[in-house]
Amino acid sequence: MRHLLSLLFLLMGITFLGCGNDAPPQGRAVRHRDSLPVMVSYGVSKLISDSGITRYKILTEEWKVYDKTHPPRQEFVKGVFLERYDNQFKVNLYITADTAYWYDQNLWELRGRVRVRNLENGTLYRSQQLFWDMSRHEFYSNVYMHITTPDRDIQGDRFRSDEQLMRYEVIRSRGFIPLPKSMSSPTAPATPTSEPASQSSTTEVQSVPGK
Repeated sequence: MRHLLSLLFLLMGITFLGCGNDAPPQGRAVRHRDSLPVMVSYGVSKLISDSGITRYKILTEEWKVYDKTHPPRQEFVKGVFLERYDNQFKVNLYITADTAYWYDQNLWELRGRVRVRNLENGTLYRSQQLFWDMSRHEFYSNVYMHITTPDRDIQGDRFRSDEQLMRYEVIRSRGFIPLPKSMSSPTAPATPTSEPASQSSTTEVQSVPGK
């Protein structure tokens, strides 16, 4: 009987200990998931395909993905470097920016020392902000910009262009654009054949195929 009581008291003590408040501490419940990324990656090098064909390569130090924001976005707050490939998988365009946001895997917002360089025609675009709509295949911005080509040097306050930087529109442009030979005066020297763009004009440039 004595042994039975001892065993009963022992079992009761184990039960009491098991019901103690020794659970590990827990953090607060996350009620606003849109403020936290679902994924954070570091030192990323990623290839992106379009219609089953590899078109882009992204290099970044830090990549955050938010899936509960409206629209869903991806952040590259420590800078981004993008390469675009042609059908032969050769690089034909570079894009760099200090910070970038990618909304709904379609619209890019590039900020801070934005550079776009087309390797095929030697065009370089520079500004502090640029939007890239991948579904419409166009770039646009509403801030001061500077674009240079082998024969043009244009600055402006608003910009819209195709993805090749071959056909673009600059609002309130200033800079130097070569004049067609047919517009040159017959008594004027053959060079230089350029004139300053108007301080408050719209300059639309369409490249000549094969030039």
